[in-house]
Amino acid sequence: MKPTASPTISLAAIEEAHATMRDQVHNTPLDRSRTFSDLVGCELYLKLENMQKTGSFKLRGAYNKIQSLTAAEKARGVIAASAGNHAQGVAYAATLAGIKSTIVMPEIAPLAKVIATRGYKAEVVLSGLGYDEAFEKAKHIQRESGQVFVHAYNDPYVIAGQGTIGLEILQALEDVSAVVVPIGGGGLAAGIALAIKEKAPHVKVYGVQAKGAPAMYISKQQHTLKTTPDAVTIADGIAVKAPGDITFGLIDRYLDDVVVVDDEAIASTILMLLERAKLMVEGAGAVSLAALLNHLLPVSGKVVSVISGGNIDVNFISRIIERGLVKAGRRVKIITRVTDRPGALNRLLTIIASLRANVIHVFHDRVERNVPLGQAVVEVSMETQDAMHTETILTTLRQEGYVVELI
Repeated sequence: MKPTASPTISLAAIEEAHATMRDQVHNTPLDRSRTFSDLVGCELYLKLENMQKTGSFKLRGAYNKIQSLTAAEKARGVIAASAGNHAQGVAYAATLAGIKSTIVMPEIAPLAKVIATRGYKAEVVLSGLGYDEAFEKAKHIQRESGQVFVHAYNDPYVIAGQGTIGLEILQALEDVSAVVVPIGGGGLAAGIALAIKEKAPHVKVYGVQAKGAPAMYISKQQHTLKTTPDAVTIADGIAVKAPGDITFGLIDRYLDDVVVVDDEAIASTILMLLERAKLMVEGAGAVSLAALLNHLLPVSGKVVSVISGGNIDVNFISRIIERGLVKAGRRVKIITRVTDRPGALNRLLTIIASLRANVIHVFHDRVERNVPLGQAVVEVSMETQDAMHTETILTTLRQEGYVVELI
């Protein structure tokens, strides 16, 4: 399918949306990050949509769409499909308007997002294993109920609402040189790119997708709309197999390039944002910064990374922290043997403690089949400062006569 930009989407429509939502939607902070500026090699600013009401940019488009409805349409209520952020945006905006909302979410949607959506007074239906399956279920319900469908990205009013972020960036940072935006179905990138390119065509606008859900990346490269058979990524908010034809038309026209990042880079960036910037950011919200940290884009000057959302499940955060600590060499597990006599285990742990590692788990086994009589296998999990600290611990233990390995 060849790109076709909808004539109903324009800079004027985005400016009108911005005026419409001024009293209900935050103009989120544009925060200059010294830490990430040094790492990326430019003057980097973070557009913190994770601090938006409902925790993501999605409220903008949902609010603009619902405000555009006629009285008769509002009386029918609205329905949407979402992995979580659009769900909360639609539910919140519908409640503000005093109308009913039904949201279909994937069965694997993060529990925190499901609870939050219900908290905004929506009726939540769980169906399918991803956004695309939830979308089909929502369309089926919509045909029976007559509710107005609020698409997560492929809608002119939604795109215009998301584009208000572009206006805010230009207002706050007139000499911006590049803006980097996450892409799932494309509503955010399409709206921001249109706003920026129409007002400041010299500014570069780049999109970033998860490697496991690259439909818009492929579409941009081939200049024709493509879908993928799967969308598998930790960035559930952009795990979309079928991008929108309206969003694709705008992205193909306005975006300078689209790149992809893998889940390891996304997870690492989530952890860095948490530890270095004290920001809780979901996978979809971290992809733009992940691309910059991995030097995938030719940027210089003043650059904005759009942090699109912060609705991440706390259980998932804990797994990312654990994985990140292991990857950074700050949480390790070693295995060795000690003589099976009083004081032997204490000696090993005393050496580790003297090296200022924090022991968090010890497993001691003297009856394992392959352990010689008179010896015991010991596994020790510990927190260390970094990979170099871990290497110092291993070297010291070997000098003390232990045969020790990382596991």
